[in-house]
Amino acid sequence: MTVPDMGSIPALLRRNAQSFGDQPAYREKEFGIWQAWTWAEALDEVEGIALGLLSLDLQPGEHVAIIGRNRPELYMSMVGVQMAGGVPVPLYQDAVAEEMTYVLDHCGARIVIAGDQEQVDKVLEVRERVTGIEQMIYLDTRGLRKYDHTHLHSLKDLIAKGKAAADLKPVLQSRGAALDMQSTCVMLYTSGTTGKPKGVVLSNHNIIETSRNSSDFDHLGQGEEVLAYLPMAWVGDFIFSIGQAYWNGFCVNCPESADTMMTDLREIGPTYYFAPPRIFETQLTHVMIRMEDAGGLKRRMFHYFMDVAKRVGPALLDGKAVSGSDKLLYRLGEILVYGPLKNTLGLSKVRVGYTAGEAIGPEIFDFYRSLGINLKQLYGQTEASVFITQQKDHEVRPDTVGTPTPGVELKIAENGEVFYRSPGVFQEYFKNADSTAGTKDADGWVATGDAGFIEADTGHLRIIDRAKDVGKMADGSLFAPKYVENKLKFFPNILEVVVFGNGRDMCTAFINIDLTAVGNWAERNNIAYGSYQELAGHPQVLSTIQAHVEEVNVSVAEDEMLSGCQIHRFLVLHKELDPDDGEMTRTRKVRRRIVEEKFADLIAALYDGSSSVSTVTEVTYEDGRKGAIKATLELRDAKTHQVAQRMAAE
Repeated sequence: MTVPDMGSIPALLRRNAQSFGDQPAYREKEFGIWQAWTWAEALDEVEGIALGLLSLDLQPGEHVAIIGRNRPELYMSMVGVQMAGGVPVPLYQDAVAEEMTYVLDHCGARIVIAGDQEQVDKVLEVRERVTGIEQMIYLDTRGLRKYDHTHLHSLKDLIAKGKAAADLKPVLQSRGAALDMQSTCVMLYTSGTTGKPKGVVLSNHNIIETSRNSSDFDHLGQGEEVLAYLPMAWVGDFIFSIGQAYWNGFCVNCPESADTMMTDLREIGPTYYFAPPRIFETQLTHVMIRMEDAGGLKRRMFHYFMDVAKRVGPALLDGKAVSGSDKLLYRLGEILVYGPLKNTLGLSKVRVGYTAGEAIGPEIFDFYRSLGINLKQLYGQTEASVFITQQKDHEVRPDTVGTPTPGVELKIAENGEVFYRSPGVFQEYFKNADSTAGTKDADGWVATGDAGFIEADTGHLRIIDRAKDVGKMADGSLFAPKYVENKLKFFPNILEVVVFGNGRDMCTAFINIDLTAVGNWAERNNIAYGSYQELAGHPQVLSTIQAHVEEVNVSVAEDEMLSGCQIHRFLVLHKELDPDDGEMTRTRKVRRRIVEEKFADLIAALYDGSSSVSTVTEVTYEDGRKGAIKATLELRDAKTHQVAQRMAAE
């Protein structure tokens, strides 16, 4: 069946219901029990949602906001909106009122579909500041019985109302027939690292062609199992859980909650798995914490076989020659260590695993591949419908993001910025013609904002950093902060790092400790603490972080091009960088400019030689209230190395 026969996501749904209607399309764990929807049942539900939306007078091209955690009914609602001729606009469920207000107002949503009472309350809170919201639909009825239901509808009741209205069925059929590859499939908002989020308009052609090409690349099929746990507003979740799922017909599994995600992951055993680097870093941190708590024999066995895995695992995964004795040792390690560890992580059945969003530390990347997990890197953007490059099997390296996905063209500008052109290139930024023209030229080439180069001998793309973040030190040497930050984040004790140094004579850093890992260490050593701030300032913690910084400096010094990025001075921040405080995006990317402005006094102290600095920082609490925390931070020097000069002398 060719792509033109399947010109929209609803058309793919009808194909799946006809071709393998009794196979599972969705699963969700609720009250400890997995519930399933077949493709035939999913089609019936989607048609009911579409009819219900028509009963609310949804017009062609109208935007419908969708807010909530990953649930089958919300995925089906997105497809139902499309089937009725509308455009789904998923929002981040943890968005604060200001962010939600901007997106709802900008997209002009008249109808909002909310997952539960929490999301309904958030929309009601901002409703007075948003023009246009007229109707709200909710999925979970708990806590909403006594609300005014004049403009509030349960999804179940709305579906029943739509199905009962016989005059709406011809309208639905007409709306569905009007959909084609050029119709808008979804509008997704960017994370807004440098300003207000932009609404990225993606067509059915963008989503379906990209889903087909990327699926062919990794030989994805109907038998895959995926776990849908990433924000529904993120383009990656949309392409994995709707685009590729509907193209291939595989099952999307939704966890019961964020708290049960790891347990649910183990129960599902996905064959196709995506996680941003932070998830892999967190999983590794938990592994290391557990090993610290294990008995001496178990600890020694773990470290012995992990040394074997690092030497042998990646070679076996890439089909390279390995000695018979090493194969035997690795098989023994699989029985004693790797197998149980992969089962604990929920990754035993992963055939294809990906990470993206930002560069993953090479040590973390190699750790998972050494276990025999086919973890690869991809490079993508919302504007590309995710995929720009992918790593081919047997050509996987931690220092590149692979070769172009089928259908994608790459070029590097004179200033080193990466450009691409592909079937996935977005249509426009909604209500922002200037930004559209500034990002995508008349020939369809899109500026990524990332600096990189293509290896002449392999064709692999290497990303150095965000183009706007790459600079030069005062002595002219290259400044690429992400390179150093990722090395530091390999250590389980370190959660986040922000490196400074552009135009300066040395690099300095802010560091966030990982409260889980460091808290576990404190408990094992009978060190009492009352808060993150108190633990972050503990002398032993600072000494441990200093040792990590100095170890990374040794590694950085060995890279001739980036040796100038060694950390000379650092401090451990008194608070975690937080999206609610504007310091990170909802996808956990650091907003460097905001951090620089907000903590300008701390940066100044790092460069003026101060040994300590007192500061007051505004914070946002979970209920939205603002407050302030005071702290006096210790600033530390780290040992650096002049490797280049020593090598020259030798």
